[in-house]
Amino acid sequence: MGVMKLFSKSRAAVQRLPTGSMTVDRHGGIVTTTVASTYPSQLLRDIAGEVLLLFREARAAQMPLSELSLHFASLHIHAREMRGGAFVFLSPNSPFITSPSN
Repeated sequence: MGVMKLFSKSRAAVQRLPTGSMTVDRHGGIVTTTVASTYPSQLLRDIAGEVLLLFREARAAQMPLSELSLHFASLHIHAREMRGGAFVFLSPNSPFITSPSN
């Protein structure tokens, strides 16, 4: 699956996972985003392209999706289709969240 390839590329530096949302047009261009500007825009475009590809492939298979949710060990991607484009939510899953002590 193409989405898995996005995070398996070898990189020398450790990066934080993206947090926020983005609106994507039908061509994969990012219209608006709340993801920090320090996060690589190319990786955001790659995520957007893969999400749009999933929606297109589902439509071609006559199984149109209105939204999808992908859960990885450390990242959750939730996307909603919008007339060819999409609204994509990105949120890291943190195993280190602790409950507040009383």
